[in-house]
Amino acid sequence: MTSEIVVIGGGTAGARLARQLGADARVTVIGEEQHAPYNRVLLAEVLAGRYGPEVIALPEVPVRRGVRATSVDRERRLVHCADGTAVAYDRLVLATGSNPVLPPLRGIGPGLPDGVHPFRTLDDCAALSAAVTPGVRAVVVGGGLLGVSAARALAERGAKVVLAQQGEHLMERQLDVSASTLLRSHLEALGVEVHTECRVRGLRTGPDDAVSAVVLADGFALDAEIVVLACGVRPRVGLATDAGLTVRRGIVVDDELRTSDPYIHAIGDCAEHNGVVHGLAGPALEQADVLASVLKAEMPNAEGTADTGTAEVRYTGTRALTRLTLASATSPLDLAAFGDPTPRPGDDVVQLADATRGAYRKVVVRGDRLVGGVLLGDLAAVGALARAWEGDEALPDSVPLLHLLTNDGGL
Repeated sequence: MTSEIVVIGGGTAGARLARQLGADARVTVIGEEQHAPYNRVLLAEVLAGRYGPEVIALPEVPVRRGVRATSVDRERRLVHCADGTAVAYDRLVLATGSNPVLPPLRGIGPGLPDGVHPFRTLDDCAALSAAVTPGVRAVVVGGGLLGVSAARALAERGAKVVLAQQGEHLMERQLDVSASTLLRSHLEALGVEVHTECRVRGLRTGPDDAVSAVVLADGFALDAEIVVLACGVRPRVGLATDAGLTVRRGIVVDDELRTSDPYIHAIGDCAEHNGVVHGLAGPALEQADVLASVLKAEMPNAEGTADTGTAEVRYTGTRALTRLTLASATSPLDLAAFGDPTPRPGDDVVQLADATRGAYRKVVVRGDRLVGGVLLGDLAAVGALARAWEGDEALPDSVPLLHLLTNDGGL
C-alpha cells in the first residue's frame, strides 16, 4: 500500500521534496506556474542576459503545471483546483511560497500600471527582459537583496537605473554600514544611481496609463519608463487560513514540519517554525529533506501498518548564510553574510578592510561563539567561518581572533 502525498507548490521546496520521496510514494505536485520548477535565486542572472531560462531549471519532477489549488477539504482530505478537479491525499504538503509585497503607493490599484513589475517569477523576469532596452529609465524600489540584484541586472542590460531604498543603507538586514558602503560604490561604478533614506510616495502615469515617474515623499519625481517593485515578500498563506490551520506570519509548523492538522505539513517560504519565517532557498531545501524522512517513516509497510513516530530526523531550524555574486565583465563582486553583524556591548569585533581591492571582512564573537560576519570582495575565509557558525561550535582558545579572517578562518 502506497501513500498518496499531494504537494501544493512546484517551487524550490516542493520540487526538492518530490525528488527526495522518489518512488517511495505516489506524489502529485500541483504547480500554479506554467514553467517546470526552476532556481529562483538565479532569476537576476536571466534578467542580466547571462543565463537562458533553461539553465536555471531544476532536476525535473512531474508537476501538474498551470493548475491553481483553490481550497482544502480537511474532513474529506481533498484539494480542490481551479480547473474543476479534486485530488485526494493521505498527506498534504503546503509549499505555496511567498508573494511579492506591493507597497501601498498612490497609483497602484487592483492592477499594476504598464511598466511596473514585481520581480519574483520567471514570467516577471521575461516581462522585464522584454521591456529593457539600452538607455531606458528604470527605477528599482527597494534596496534589499532582491532590489540590489535587479538593479545590477538592469544596469548590465544598459538601462539607466535609479535604486531607491527607504532604509539607511543597502541590504541593511545582512550588511553593516561599512560593507553596504562598498556595495553602493560597486553599484555606482556600474552606473546605478543610489538613493538611501528615500521614501517612495507614489507612481505617476502618463496619458497612456503607463508609468512615467516615481514620486518621493518630498515631492521629487524620478523619471521612469520601468519600475521594479522589490520591497520584500510575504508568506502565501491564503489556503491555510481558509482551511482553518494555525497561521501567524506564516503557517505554523512543529519540528516534523506538521501544521495544526496532523495530516498537513508546510515547508519553504510559507512555513513558520519557532516563530521564524526564513524566506531563503537554503532553509527550504533543508525542510524538504527533513520532511521527506518524516513522511517515509510514516508510510505503510508491507503489512499495511505505518511505523509512525520513529523518524529520527527533526527540523530544529536553519542557520542560513546569505550569498550574492554580482557578476560583471568589468567589476565582479562577491559577498556573504551570516548571523548578526551588529555587536552588542562586550562582544569582540575583528575587521579588515582593503579599499584598494574593495575587500572587507568582519566577524563578531560573543563569548566563545561566532555570532555573525560579513565578507565582501574576498570570500576565501567564508567556508571555515560558515562551518563554525552553522555548527555553533566553541572557538578554540589557541586561535587569536584575528586569525578568523585568514583564508582558512584560522580553524
